[in-house]
Amino acid sequence: MLLAGGGGFLWLRTSLPQTEGELALPGIQGPVEILRDSHGVPTIRAGNELDAYFALGFVHAQDRLFQMDFTRRLAAGRLSEVLGARAIDTDRLMRVLGYNQRVKSDYAALPADFRASVDAYAAGVNAYLDSRKGAWPPEFLALRYRPEPWQPSDSLLWGWAMTLPLSSNWTDEALRAALARQLSPSALESLWPSQPPALRSADLGSPASWQSALGDLSLLPAMPGASNNWVLAGRRSASGKPLLANDPHLDLSLPGYWYLVRIETPTLHVAGASAPGVPFVILGHNAHVAWGFTTTMADNQDLFLEKPAPGAPGSYLTPDGPKPFVTRDEVIKVRNQPDQVLTVRETRHGPIISDIGRAKAAIAEPDEMVALGWACLAPGAQTPEAFWLMNHAADAASFRAALDRFDCPVQNIVYADQDHIGFIAAGRVPVRKTLEHFSQLPVEGWTGDHDWTGFLPRSELPQSVDPADGLLATANNDVRPPGYQPYLAARFDSSYRVDRIRELLSDPKRLFTPADMTAVQMDMLSPAARALLPKLLPMLEGSAANRSIATIAARNLLSDWDYRMAPDRPEPTIFSAWMTILSQKLFKDELGDLYSSWAWWNMATIDRVMFGPDPADRQWCDDPVTPAVEGCEEIVRSSFAETIAALTKRFGDKPADWRWGRTHIAPFGHLLFRYVPILSDLTSRPMVTGGADDTLDRGSPDMRKAPNDFPHVHGAGFRGVYDLGDLDAARFVIAGGQSGNPLSPHYGDLLPLWRDGGTLSIVGDDTGGRLTLKPAGP
Repeated sequence: MLLAGGGGFLWLRTSLPQTEGELALPGIQGPVEILRDSHGVPTIRAGNELDAYFALGFVHAQDRLFQMDFTRRLAAGRLSEVLGARAIDTDRLMRVLGYNQRVKSDYAALPADFRASVDAYAAGVNAYLDSRKGAWPPEFLALRYRPEPWQPSDSLLWGWAMTLPLSSNWTDEALRAALARQLSPSALESLWPSQPPALRSADLGSPASWQSALGDLSLLPAMPGASNNWVLAGRRSASGKPLLANDPHLDLSLPGYWYLVRIETPTLHVAGASAPGVPFVILGHNAHVAWGFTTTMADNQDLFLEKPAPGAPGSYLTPDGPKPFVTRDEVIKVRNQPDQVLTVRETRHGPIISDIGRAKAAIAEPDEMVALGWACLAPGAQTPEAFWLMNHAADAASFRAALDRFDCPVQNIVYADQDHIGFIAAGRVPVRKTLEHFSQLPVEGWTGDHDWTGFLPRSELPQSVDPADGLLATANNDVRPPGYQPYLAARFDSSYRVDRIRELLSDPKRLFTPADMTAVQMDMLSPAARALLPKLLPMLEGSAANRSIATIAARNLLSDWDYRMAPDRPEPTIFSAWMTILSQKLFKDELGDLYSSWAWWNMATIDRVMFGPDPADRQWCDDPVTPAVEGCEEIVRSSFAETIAALTKRFGDKPADWRWGRTHIAPFGHLLFRYVPILSDLTSRPMVTGGADDTLDRGSPDMRKAPNDFPHVHGAGFRGVYDLGDLDAARFVIAGGQSGNPLSPHYGDLLPLWRDGGTLSIVGDDTGGRLTLKPAGP
């Protein structure tokens, strides 16, 4: 058994990539060098761009083949073929959205230059499939299937897989509709204002989590993306040139979303975060421009209620009378089960989605259907071409022109060349004929009153160039300038993070460095704790329920705390547990089963309802179950007592030992094997981390497991810092490693660097190997 096990392990290791020597491959015009550094980060040097894209496809397949195949299957609705029945709900959603049909037509419409790049990339992926020797990566062996050849249109599926979780208004509308059936109108308006009040964006609270009334699709990201980016003008930097920083936040797993790479050709010089399956750099720089993204939270979706047309089977009502559905049958192959046939119906607003989720009862009447109107599904989207043009931009002006083709998802994009800095919320934002409930509830589709009349012109999107204070920053906050009139969205993330960025970069006399930018990215101060604790702690005075030794010690710790969510300190644990229990006591009785769909560290909402200007918001402090009318002071005291009791049971009776790092741990489970006992332990790389949901060093814990545990499930999967004075010295790190193969030394080797705020540069180092690809044949 030992010999067999050892032999099997050695055989599995043959799935690791070749990184030395030469390979003769068909499909390239000249030799290509692939240099890997000590972390497996490649630099690709080619005589022309098409050969470079070929090599990028080759190295992506070497290191991330299963992830590439999983992503294309996810977006195409083909996971059930290899995962079985557990993936059917996800596949049904993807088939209804029609991504697989869409990418084929989108590919055919690509400009010739970009289509040639996609073709070269696919040829590189397939060259790896045809030339590889030894075992397949472990995931293919575990699932007992082999990947199909890579089609050029498969590269467009990645964008759709990312676009869905970054466009979350439809889940907000579904959740608010469900809440409207459970709460009184005044309670709903207090919890979730339909019209944005004249308050700071922090007062609106965080958007609803992905765990919405539409159902839990476990194979999709756990919650919408969030991110930080900013850019400083050259006059504010030590180099005299602009500084740009970006850290996109997504759910954390292995492998991560991003793959570091540098590409050098006579006409192209790019470096940064690529996405396995895609032939360009998504986040990074070229020889002239650097850029970074955050999600705008723009409202580019609506749920339309549709009614079947009486006496006209297969039709629905429109302002012009009955209109037939556009239908197609989708055959979903399910492993070890019969095929399922799904009939997809589309309306003039979009596909009918109410047949595939749990939301219909919460949204529609029995004789109604729900259609998804989504700007991304409108014809003519050009986002893939925009990325190709961004990679080739010669200056800030041409980069900005490339963004004219950026459609979905709507993103806050900051950019800089040596002389200018800029920002634009780029993408398609619908213009509604009538704006009802600020687009936060489903609307009637049969009247035509809420139809879209087009999209906001690019000139009317929020944007800025070379501002007077030399700083542009976004963090999913409200980016609308004062007096902005067009409707962009009604809900944004709190302003905690963007306010902290501006605070740390406020000194107009200081000349900042790239190291300063990294320090800002790693900042662990909690603005929510700083805002709430001075109001909450005085309310504990004189409470008989808070006089135990542990309670007094915990209060003293919080009173002296510097608000940093550091892993070696107990105060973050006490504060996070307290906010969890306080939130439950404030909202859970009224929200019931919908609470877990609504609550995701909504500390700004806690602040507003308890301490905001509207006394009517204090209704949430009263427990509706008891006959007495409780005030906010009572609920603060009782929640703190329960917090100390819960933490004492979990960690012992010494608050000083309740360190954040004991419970705030990023599991970093494997994409597939985290669901398999034993293999989960073997392939996970848990990391003790700091931060919280509102800190710049994003460390969002899974609130559904609190207050007993605070696993870090959402954070910065990539960090990049760029000094336009020396772009070759740009600094990067990803959460994980370059390889998706658990047997690789580069599976998770960047995690300590990522955790500690370290970075690396991509400089063409070959300490990890030099592989030369040569044309096959004479």
